[in-house]
Amino acid sequence: MSAKDKIILLVEDNPDDEALAIRALKRNHISNTIVVAHDGVEALDFLFGVGIHTGRDISIKPTVILLDLKLPRIDGIEVLRRLREDDRTKLLPVVVLTTSSEEQDMLDSYSLGCNSYIRKPVDFIQFSDAIRQLGMYWLLMNEPPPN
Repeated sequence: MSAKDKIILLVEDNPDDEALAIRALKRNHISNTIVVAHDGVEALDFLFGVGIHTGRDISIKPTVILLDLKLPRIDGIEVLRRLREDDRTKLLPVVVLTTSSEEQDMLDSYSLGCNSYIRKPVDFIQFSDAIRQLGMYWLLMNEPPPN
């Protein structure tokens, strides 16, 4: 499977954070297809092939989901809850990537089965390094569950 076949689903409503994440991925030579969902509804529509993504081949799953928590319409905690409740998505690797420093957000995320919880560094160099490490681990080293 080539890098282009490994999709990263970035769920991010902040345009600056979205641009930083994409820039950091490209800067670190992570050439995977990046699908961006700007809120929880878009993320769920993409994953389940409904709404604006009706007809999408849902057998093509993201290799990793980078999920912000503070999202409009449906927040990241509820997105995670719905992913883990559905047999089609319950094993997808989910990395919570958030600015939240609330302990309850971390507890809720892990209770609902997130694979990793990372606070977004404010500094671009640190953020870029965090994205590089995420990419190396989740896209190259980690063995995903079979479809």
